[in-house]
Amino acid sequence: MNDENVRAIADRTLDDYRANAEAFREGTRDHDVSQNIDALLRHIGGEPPFRILDLGCGPGRDLKAFTARGHAPVGLDGAEPFVRMARADTGCPVLHQNLLELDLPAESFDGIFANAVLFHVPSREIRGVLLKLHAALRREGVLFSSNPRGNNQEGWSGPRYGAWYDWPTWKGLLESAGFIELEHFYRPTGLPREQQPWLASVWRKA
Repeated sequence: MNDENVRAIADRTLDDYRANAEAFREGTRDHDVSQNIDALLRHIGGEPPFRILDLGCGPGRDLKAFTARGHAPVGLDGAEPFVRMARADTGCPVLHQNLLELDLPAESFDGIFANAVLFHVPSREIRGVLLKLHAALRREGVLFSSNPRGNNQEGWSGPRYGAWYDWPTWKGLLESAGFIELEHFYRPTGLPREQQPWLASVWRKA
């Protein structure tokens, strides 16, 4: 996979989110990810409010949740309609950036919330993205990630690209980028493993 193909993958995936932005907002508006937000916040040291980067913030649902808890979130998304929605609906700063071309200030965030976003990064690019997130965190900052789990397969799911990692592979990727595991769990909670498609994990900047 060359650089041109990687760019095409990112653009095609973003095009689907752009075309379906309003439907995505309505379909995800009431999703409860409080367990994920709690998992990030309980591991951040120091005194709040915390500066949180909501990576792949979409229309801004979780920006509102962080703001309601008294924190100072910053959004980031590659789809222009989501950037507009999130800015208008939350009043938070929202960066318009592609995951493959992140340009983040160094040591600027107490936490990064990457909910259902990093699996869209092609596997050959994921370590580079993780290194940029590591650099953007303050000392001992915390990264939360939730991805649909799998057996390390990669490819198209309809018009969106994804990589579905198992736990050992995902753990190895994060550790290779300088992160230390704090916890991991499967969602939705309370169901048999085969009915828990989401792998959530929390990491500290080493």
